[in-house]
Amino acid sequence: MAAEVLAEHGVPVDLFDAMPSVGRKFLLAGRGGLNLTHSERPESFLARYGERSSALREAISAFGAEEVRRWAAGLGVETFVGTSGRVFPTDMKAAPLLRAWLHRLRAAGVRLHTRHRWKGWDPSTGDLLFDAPAGRIAHAAQAVVLALGGASWPRLGSDGTWVPLLAARGVPIEPLQPANCGFDVAPTRAGGAGWSDHVRQRYAGQPVKPVAARMDTQPPEDSRQGEFVLTETGIEGSLVYAFSARLRNEIARHGRATWIIDLLPQHSPAQVLAETRRPRGSRSLSTHLKSRLGIAALKMALLHEVLSPQQLDDPERLATALKALPLTLARPRPVEEAISTAGGVRLEALDADGMLRDLPGVFCAGEMLDWDAPTGGYLLTACFATGRLAGQGAARWLRQRPPAIAG
Repeated sequence: MAAEVLAEHGVPVDLFDAMPSVGRKFLLAGRGGLNLTHSERPESFLARYGERSSALREAISAFGAEEVRRWAAGLGVETFVGTSGRVFPTDMKAAPLLRAWLHRLRAAGVRLHTRHRWKGWDPSTGDLLFDAPAGRIAHAAQAVVLALGGASWPRLGSDGTWVPLLAARGVPIEPLQPANCGFDVAPTRAGGAGWSDHVRQRYAGQPVKPVAARMDTQPPEDSRQGEFVLTETGIEGSLVYAFSARLRNEIARHGRATWIIDLLPQHSPAQVLAETRRPRGSRSLSTHLKSRLGIAALKMALLHEVLSPQQLDDPERLATALKALPLTLARPRPVEEAISTAGGVRLEALDADGMLRDLPGVFCAGEMLDWDAPTGGYLLTACFATGRLAGQGAARWLRQRPPAIAG
């Protein structure tokens, strides 16, 4: 995005990518459908960035959901709003959009250099250094836009190796952490490790739905509905990702986090209690709950993970668990498994144009910045918006100086 903006201003641009082809993580984002942005109201949209919403307001207000859709349309890719409010290309695919984008960049004169991994600056000349197929090379640039990603999916190029390079130049950086990630559950059995063998072997990979979830510090009315997936070690999926920042921070503070699941969001507590109190005769508990409340085997297995046999036989305790089953989470999954990364270059280190205050002429954008957001189109939109802001800032910077090549 920064390269596109600079090219529109008539600036000669060289775009470097460490991988054999450009945009590999963008293509990964399109697996299962490229969620470009979200159609909700601007203020609600901004709120998804939490404590960083104020710092990102200018960039996203200038290039938010409507601007993303117009930009895609300009590349010949029409979009639609799904039932959840998420915005996708009509064919759901990332590759056609990326091809059209790269074609437009090349037509604008942008020179693409693949298999070029940035290694910092030459200490004597200040030139950019790259490890390239021909070996170590230097490239002179009057302005630089860094969009190096976080540390998630390192095999696609964003491996976080830029952190020590910028830290050595005094750039303040928050540690990179997993965001929009799965979590390992705490042992549910004495001497165990996470789920019981029964749950791990029979239900890993299966979705749990419909459910609602909240933090244990939130009231039931703040629950969020959706679904999640059981993994061999814990949980993952869209509903988990919506809570991942709060869960991660809670674990960092207290060593554990408790996630409350409503297994029956379509039933009131009174309805559930009436059914758990209802005599079941010779029927097993699982048969009774399935016939009266629709509790299938997977949800029944979760109840067995958390409750003792005595608690399962207590109608009041069982009803409470069906509406508020506590899952204790021990740790987030490793950052390389995460969809995105929290942490990075502190936003306070940048000026209003996205330039590092202590490194004039060096701009930063995208996931390498210290902001976080759930899935739903918010990640790509912020990357687009901060890239556009950095490109505009670099163009202004260059207008104040003699013509030169910008990297």
